[in-house]
Amino acid sequence: MLKQSLLGGVLALVLATAAHAGPQQEKMAACNKDAGTQSLKGDARKAFMSTCLKAAPASAPAAMTQQDKMKQCNKDATGKKGDERKAFMSSCLKK
Repeated sequence: MLKQSLLGGVLALVLATAAHAGPQQEKMAACNKDAGTQSLKGDARKAFMSTCLKAAPASAPAAMTQQDKMKQCNKDATGKKGDERKAFMSSCLKK
């Protein structure tokens, strides 16, 4: 009886996990579908999948690098000095 209960719990967990595919799994499925639509095989498929999986999702904005963030915050801090600038930069870089 305990084995059946445990097995049922594990099965429920597996099904719940499968139902909530993460963004990486969704991206993999989309890239795989696109590669299939284009009838890609072998090295061409591998190259396509690699490029597709590395690409940022179209719906999400590209993440700003720390360097880009620093440039933008410096630009926005123009005219601020001393403690005001330090406080602004700290707040800006944490966003």
